[in-house]
Amino acid sequence: MNTKPIRPAELELREGVPFAPAFGDVYHTRAGALAQAQHVFLRGNGLPERWRGRREFVVLETGFGLGNNFLATWHAWRADPARCERLVFLSIEKHPLRASDLAAVHREHHWPELVGELLVRWPVATPNLHRVEFEHGRVLLILALGDVEDLLPQLQARADALYLDGFAPAKNREMWSPSVFHQLARLAAPGATAATWSAARAVRDGLSAAGFHVETAPGFGGKRDMTVARHAPRHQPRGPVALEGADVARREALIVGGGLAGASVAAALAVRGWACTVFDRHATAAQEGSGNPGGLYRGIVNRQDGPHARLHRSAALHLAALVDRLRPALVGGFDGLLRLESLLAGDEEATLAQMRALLDALGLPPPYAQAVDAGHASEKAGIRLTSPAWFFPSGGWLRPASLVSHWLRTPGVQWRGDARVEALHAVPQGWQLRGAHGEVLAQAPVVVLANAADAARLAPSPAWRLRAVRGQITGVPADSPGLRAPHVPVASAGYVLPAHDGWVWCGATAQADDPDGTVREADHLHNLEQLARLTGHPVLPPPLALRGRVGWRAVTEDRLPLVGPVPDDEAAQASPQRLTQPRHVPRRQGLYLCTGLGSRGITWSALCGEVLAAWIDGSPLPVEADLRDALDPARFISRAVRRAPR
Repeated sequence: MNTKPIRPAELELREGVPFAPAFGDVYHTRAGALAQAQHVFLRGNGLPERWRGRREFVVLETGFGLGNNFLATWHAWRADPARCERLVFLSIEKHPLRASDLAAVHREHHWPELVGELLVRWPVATPNLHRVEFEHGRVLLILALGDVEDLLPQLQARADALYLDGFAPAKNREMWSPSVFHQLARLAAPGATAATWSAARAVRDGLSAAGFHVETAPGFGGKRDMTVARHAPRHQPRGPVALEGADVARREALIVGGGLAGASVAAALAVRGWACTVFDRHATAAQEGSGNPGGLYRGIVNRQDGPHARLHRSAALHLAALVDRLRPALVGGFDGLLRLESLLAGDEEATLAQMRALLDALGLPPPYAQAVDAGHASEKAGIRLTSPAWFFPSGGWLRPASLVSHWLRTPGVQWRGDARVEALHAVPQGWQLRGAHGEVLAQAPVVVLANAADAARLAPSPAWRLRAVRGQITGVPADSPGLRAPHVPVASAGYVLPAHDGWVWCGATAQADDPDGTVREADHLHNLEQLARLTGHPVLPPPLALRGRVGWRAVTEDRLPLVGPVPDDEAAQASPQRLTQPRHVPRRQGLYLCTGLGSRGITWSALCGEVLAAWIDGSPLPVEADLRDALDPARFISRAVRRAPR
C-alpha cells in the first residue's frame, strides 16, 4: 500500500457546533453528539444487548471524527455488568484532529475521565494502524489513519457492528462508494449489523448491493429516518485458512523461548484469555540475546517508505506507547535517541535540507522524528557531535530483561525453566513438546516457536533460513580516561548508551554463522573504535577493566521477522492452489513462529507479539494486510513461486 502524509483536520465552531470547512459539513447535529451516538450507532446496532455473553465484540467505524461514537460505546461497555470480555473498536480517519483541538472540543464533556485517557494516549499522526489500549487491554482502539478506500482492503477483522459515520454523501462521496460497501461486507462477521444517520438512497442501495438487508428507522435530531442493516448475503465465501484464528476447543498455548519474542507473545495471548506456558532451556528468562544490559529502540525514516520502514515505524510507535505506560517497571533511558547522518559532500546545510524535505514528503511529524543540526544534536547528547542527526523523541534504550519480566508477570502466563525442548510431535489434540529422552514435557493445541535461530531446528523449512549472527558488546567503566558518555543513546553503524550503574555500553559486532561464545579482545577494539568515532574522543580504559557479552541474533534473508503460522512445505508442493500470495500457502495447524527479530529485537518485540496473538485468536490485526504478508513465514514460498519460470 502506498502511504500518504496525514493532514490533521481543520476545525471550526459555528454557533457551538464543530464544523469541518474542508467538507462544508458539521461533525454532529445541534441535538448533541453523545445523544446521536447512543440513538444512531448503539441502539441502531442493538447495543449493548448484542455483545452480552460474548468473548470479544468488534466495532468497525468509518470516520472517527471527534471520537464521540467511541466514547459512547466505551461508556456503555463500562456501564454494562453483562458486557463482553473484550471490546475492539476499529476506526478509520483520514484527517485526525490535533490533540489540542480534541481537548478543546471536549473541554466540557460528560465523561471527562474517558476523554482524559483518550487524550493521554492520542497517537502520533502517521499513516499507520495505531493500537491504543484502555481498561488493561479489555478495551482496544485501533485507529487507522488514512483514506478509507485505501485502508479498508488492508484491514483484517470480523466486525460485529458497523458504524457508518462519514460526512454527508453529497459532500464526501468517497466514504459512501460501492467499493467501500463491498469492503464492509468482506469485513462483516456472520449476522453483523450496520447503522448510519443517513437515509440517502445511494447509501441504502449501496448496502443492499453489498449483501445487507436494509431498513429505515426513526432518525435523530430532526431527521425523520436513519438507516439500519443486517449482513445477509446469499453466499459468503470462506477466506484463506491461513488467515483464520486457531480452531481449538481449549485456549492453551505453549511458547518455546523465554526472551523478548516469547514473553511478548505469551503476554498478548494471556490478555486475550489464553493460558500460556513459556519453556526455556535456562533456569531464568532473558538469558540469550535478550540478556544484554541495554539495547536501543527507535523509529526509522526511509525515502521509499516501503513495508520494512512502515513495519518498523509501527513497531516503534507501539513500543513507545507501551514504554510510556511501563516506565516505573523498566530499566532504561526514555528521553530520545540520536542517529547520526552522513554529510553530503561535507555540506551540513545541504544534508539537513534533504533530511527535512524527506520528513515533509513522508508527512512524519516532530513527535515521531526530527532532523536536527550538529549543534542541536550536541545539546541533546551533552557531547560535541559534528554531523546532523535524526532525533527520535520517543526512542531510547532499555534493559530487555526488565520488559521480559513485566510480560511474564501477566496473569495467565506460567514459566518453565530448565526445560530444553528437543523435538515437536504432532498429535490429534495439537502438539507435544518432548525432552532429551523423548519424554513429553507438555501438550497443547497451539505451540509458538519464539526461540530465535533454534526455531529452525524444531520446524525446519527449505523456504526460509534463519542465520545466527554473533554480536559482542563492550562495557567501559564510566570513569575511564577520555570517555564522555552521552545523555541519550547515539547511533550510526554502532551505538553508545548513556552511563548506567557505573558502565557505558557500546557495540556491537556482527559475525554471521560464528558459534564462538568467548569474549574477544579484537571485538573489544572494534567497539572502542566505534565509541571513539561516535563521541569524538579516543577512550583509554584501564587494563583488564572492560566487560563483554556475546549473544546471537536470529536474522532472516530479508531482515524482517517471521511471524505467523508455520507453512506446510509438503502440502504446498502438492497444492493445486495458486501460491503467489502467502495467505494461500497451506499451514501446519496450531504451529506458529515469532522469531527473526535480528538486531532490533527490542523495537520489534511488542508489535510482533500482538500481531501473532491477534492472528492466533482471530482478532483484528494491528497492521495492514500487506505488512502482515511481509511478516508471514510463507512469504518465501510465494516469492519462489512468483520468480519461477513459466
